[in-house]
Amino acid sequence: MRTRPLRAVLSALGIGIGIAAMVAVVSIPASSQQALRDQLATLGTNLLTAAPGQTLMGEDASLPPTAVPMVARIDPVTAVSATGAVDATVRRTDKVDEAETSGVAVLAARTDLLRVLRGSLHEGRFLSPVTENFPTVVLGSVAATRLGVGAGDTVWLGGRWFTVAGVLSAVPLAPEIERAALIGWPVARDLGFDGHPTTIYVRADEAYVEEVRDVLGATINPAAPGEVQVSRPSDALAAKRYTESSFSALFLGLGGVALLVGGVGVANTMVISVLERRREIGLRRALGASRRQVRGQFLAESVLLSLLGGIVGVVVGVGVTAGYALTRDWPAVFPPVALLGGVAVAAVVGALAGAYPAMRAARLSPTEALA
Repeated sequence: MRTRPLRAVLSALGIGIGIAAMVAVVSIPASSQQALRDQLATLGTNLLTAAPGQTLMGEDASLPPTAVPMVARIDPVTAVSATGAVDATVRRTDKVDEAETSGVAVLAARTDLLRVLRGSLHEGRFLSPVTENFPTVVLGSVAATRLGVGAGDTVWLGGRWFTVAGVLSAVPLAPEIERAALIGWPVARDLGFDGHPTTIYVRADEAYVEEVRDVLGATINPAAPGEVQVSRPSDALAAKRYTESSFSALFLGLGGVALLVGGVGVANTMVISVLERRREIGLRRALGASRRQVRGQFLAESVLLSLLGGIVGVVVGVGVTAGYALTRDWPAVFPPVALLGGVAVAAVVGALAGAYPAMRAARLSPTEALA
């Protein structure tokens, strides 16, 4: 290996690439899952949402205006708020065509909505018991970007000017809020809002979330509980993250292919080494080396090549995982099975790749090798 360093490096490179891919594929989903757990620990898994479904006739149902105070009477419920769809559009100026809404919905919102969602403000302030009575609006993060405005600017909403009081940060458990313009409930009534909520957000005691979920429909609409759709946003968030990491199996397969190619490269190198060193093998055998010793020499060289590639691959895989986690603002997680397993797999591949060349070298007789 010292006399032919370039060949040794190239032989170990395939092993290194395969191990690096496998370490990264195992560690990146682990980092993603840890980030999800941290995020849910902050946002809480006890948030439930209720929205109108459809009637038995296939028509769109509606939630009663009394839904919020009725839900608040459920004992394990700790907080409840709601939003309601307003038949209005929001535009950067009154010069923009009314059809150009940028995909931003106008929602009536209660003043406690931000607290229930455990959201935060990027800038400005949220609606208060005072500002909800005036033409002020709070924009979601996506809505503010699409409209190109910030706190202190004005937008044309429902045929009048509204002042942007604040801009929200991302709300992972309520992505519909990110694409909405939130106005106060009283102001929304002036724009024709009928007072029927379209989405109710409920925080419940962690130990009784499922029980609250079971009675939420009947509490909101006792006459037709089947017309209420109840969901748990944290489940959707976890499912989304699982979908995003589902490609890990594909990349793991690609890493396995790279590892297989690396193993073939090591085997090829060892076969060539046996052919090149026939005289050395014959001389050692003539001086008393046993078949076992010759076999062990070539097998050890093959395992050492693979181990070097495996160690380099683990280091590269750790670097790739740390870099990717940094770009996504995730904690970098390295399962011990990925690190130790990477080195162990490399050693096994080296042993398998070197088995045939080692046995071939051991079978050479001294006279045949020195001829």
